[in-house]
Amino acid sequence: MRNYLIKNISIVNEGRISTADLLLKNGRIEKIGTGLQPSFSVTEINGEGKHLLPGVIDDQVHFREPGLTHKATIYTEAKAAVAGGVTSFMEMPNTLPPAFTQDLLEQKYAIGSSSSLANYSFYMGTSNDNADEALRTNQKKKDICGIKIFMGSSTGNLLVDNYLTLDRLFRESEVLIATHCEDEKIIRQNLERVRSEGRELVAADHPLIRDENACFESSLTAIQFAQKHNSRLHVFHLSTEKEMALFGNMLPLAEKRITAEVCVHHLHFTSDDYAVLGNRIKCNPAIKAPHNREALWTALLDDRLDLIATDHAPHTLTEKGLIRTAGRLVPAGEENAYEKAHAGLPLVQHSLRLMLHYVQAGKISLEKVVEKMSHAVAVCFNIAERGYIREGYFADLVIVDLHQPSSVSRESILYKCDWSPLEGFEFPATVTHTFVNGHLVYGNGGFDESQWGQRLRFDR
Repeated sequence: MRNYLIKNISIVNEGRISTADLLLKNGRIEKIGTGLQPSFSVTEINGEGKHLLPGVIDDQVHFREPGLTHKATIYTEAKAAVAGGVTSFMEMPNTLPPAFTQDLLEQKYAIGSSSSLANYSFYMGTSNDNADEALRTNQKKKDICGIKIFMGSSTGNLLVDNYLTLDRLFRESEVLIATHCEDEKIIRQNLERVRSEGRELVAADHPLIRDENACFESSLTAIQFAQKHNSRLHVFHLSTEKEMALFGNMLPLAEKRITAEVCVHHLHFTSDDYAVLGNRIKCNPAIKAPHNREALWTALLDDRLDLIATDHAPHTLTEKGLIRTAGRLVPAGEENAYEKAHAGLPLVQHSLRLMLHYVQAGKISLEKVVEKMSHAVAVCFNIAERGYIREGYFADLVIVDLHQPSSVSRESILYKCDWSPLEGFEFPATVTHTFVNGHLVYGNGGFDESQWGQRLRFDR
């Protein structure tokens, strides 16, 4: 393994920006200081004018393997991730077959160990009838990020709506419980109401069907279970102003038993964007009216929302009801296109640069982006020796040039699905280098695939 000396770079870490050198040795951060003169051979990188960030840790992605590899694979999406500065990910159980047993879960880890350029962890899946198996995760606290409960509709039988099962999972789980919160009954009632209008549904109907109340009632239910049993609950992808009343900022993150996440697309898009983007931004929970976005930003900045993720969820153009013509994505014109279109959008390659766009716009500080995309994720999940730029920690690092614009074009997209809802968008910054465990996996547009990422470990 090569060792590196990154010189004269602006290090963004733990609420401060300071200029220093950084020495990487044997996959870890050996020394942080000025005028470093290592006694061993190193490859030098001139960091002058650039910023060094801890690698982004994305706690919610769908990389589709096994069983849905026509959409994506762990290899393709992890490659896109590191190109975007994401050095670690935690992946969802709704693959085929779903990760409903410990054996199936370990099969996913085996795939990651031989094909992921980023570090990885995988959630244990839950259903109405696999509580015994899901709770075996208690025996693997240091090795698995958590168990995932879909409290709203999802793929196959991943919906858990049996209150006895929910109560048992919240009562007995000794690891983090992560929830997708939407109330299935409310969604079905809304769908029938909109269908009764006697017209073809369109993408703009999505936030009317999967509305604020569906999110709020389900989030409230999850919180009530967690409070009843003092469970460790993490609520994914909050999307409504109404839900913000459910979360607090009176405790330090490390002391919170209930934490909350916001995704980049809910910070960026609103329901106004359906007019142009249509099913490209159909996702669950839905992108909603503009006042919700503003409430999410407020809660993110005052720490009611604890971290930023993507919910990266690629689908093929056909599954989205789209075709590419003359270089543009347009609706395929199929009947009932909205109802047939799959929910989810690919984002992991562009999430950091999108947040750097908001840094330039004055919406959020660079230090806060690092806190919410790296530090807070490590604290929230008790990830061992990652998420910070500290001596002795794994060298998961990203170099960004805040003065070199980059854009989203079809040619630059690395997702297997070959499209992005951000096509044509220009970012103010570029990811120039990504290190995973001290290995320069991505540098100036090229990849070194000679080393795979590692399984994340947790201090529990």
